[in-house]
Amino acid sequence: MEKIIFRAEGETPVEFYVLEQTRIGGVDYILVTDTEDEDGEALILKDMSQQGEEEALYEIVTDDEELDAVSAVFENMLEDIELS
Repeated sequence: MEKIIFRAEGETPVEFYVLEQTRIGGVDYILVTDTEDEDGEALILKDMSQQGEEEALYEIVTDDEELDAVSAVFENMLEDIELS
């Protein structure tokens, strides 16, 4: 499982494990978790970076409609995972 590190300005870096990624309507999303081995907290992150930028800029998906739609896609991709 791929591990990525997020570095927010002025904050301690946070590690996440990427469970899956997808592209919907030209927007990239990743499903991440905070632990590799156990049932952990899962987040869906949206790539907000502009084309050609060196580093990706991710934002947690908080819009309920968007979250429901993207969650459904990830649940279909990973049949053994239920996102709620």
